[in-house]
Amino acid sequence: MTDQLRSARFRTEREPAWARAEVLVAKAEKGVAHMTYAEVLELSDLYQQVVNALSVARAISMDAALLAYLEALSARAYLVIHAPQESLSGLVGKLFARDIPQAVRRSWAAILIAFLALALGAVTAAVLVAQDPSWFYTFVPPGMGDGRTPDAGADYLRSTLFDTEGQEGETLSTFASFLFTHNTQIAIMIFAVGIFALIPSFVLTYYNGLIIGAFWMAFARNGLGYEVTGWLSIHGVTELTAVVMACAGGTQMGLAVINPGDLTRRAALKARGRDAVRLFGLAAIMLIVAAVVEGFFRQIVQSTEVRLAIGWGIGAAWAAWLTLAGRRA
Repeated sequence: MTDQLRSARFRTEREPAWARAEVLVAKAEKGVAHMTYAEVLELSDLYQQVVNALSVARAISMDAALLAYLEALSARAYLVIHAPQESLSGLVGKLFARDIPQAVRRSWAAILIAFLALALGAVTAAVLVAQDPSWFYTFVPPGMGDGRTPDAGADYLRSTLFDTEGQEGETLSTFASFLFTHNTQIAIMIFAVGIFALIPSFVLTYYNGLIIGAFWMAFARNGLGYEVTGWLSIHGVTELTAVVMACAGGTQMGLAVINPGDLTRRAALKARGRDAVRLFGLAAIMLIVAAVVEGFFRQIVQSTEVRLAIGWGIGAAWAAWLTLAGRRA
């Protein structure tokens, strides 16, 4: 009986403050923009009163229902006061406006390593295939070339780049889809294995460069280097940049393992992991854009100059966003 009276008196003395806290918490849950400055200050003070009441209630063993009520009210008040007041659209907007561009700029060294791996592979394959066409079959998986080899004639190779008679479109689209699928798989693998001391990511990116370089030289040997550059550029600028970003993300993880600095490897992985995930997210976005561009423009655009303009124009847009966005005044 005494415990019940004590609980009732405790509740009666403090219930008006709790009720007011409930009202303000409910209002804050709809958005602090709906609150006045005075209400925000009042909620902060009431939150302290609720927490203090909860502490006292636990100490003097109040009834379970009162404890549950105060715990729930304290948790709701804590969330509206301390949790980030950010909507999903706000978080996504911040990701694009600030987080991804800043992560790219912080990761310039990893991106440079990834780009060098891709470029080195492409140059190596191009030089070797130019000297001995049989190297093409070493670098390009069977079936991937689908007749587009150094042994094919210039007329046939040209026909695979331009759907001039409406007969090569289906084959061309199939090959482009195969190339896109291949690069997507490579991007995922490159990022996933980066944590293993960096080397696997570098090797896979180098291997992807070998395929691109060998494929390009198969056409260049037949006087179609300019044309195949345009064919690859329309979506390849974005697609290969995605591979580079995935490699850079993996490289960030590898660098944390190899050179954690003053941090433990676990702490270094956690610190670099944020940027690594953002780079991989960027790679995923780029692959989606590349797929859309490939699906809409590859068969419609038959001019090499327009293909180059579209591919490198989109590349310039990526570069402008990643270098300029998220810079503080």
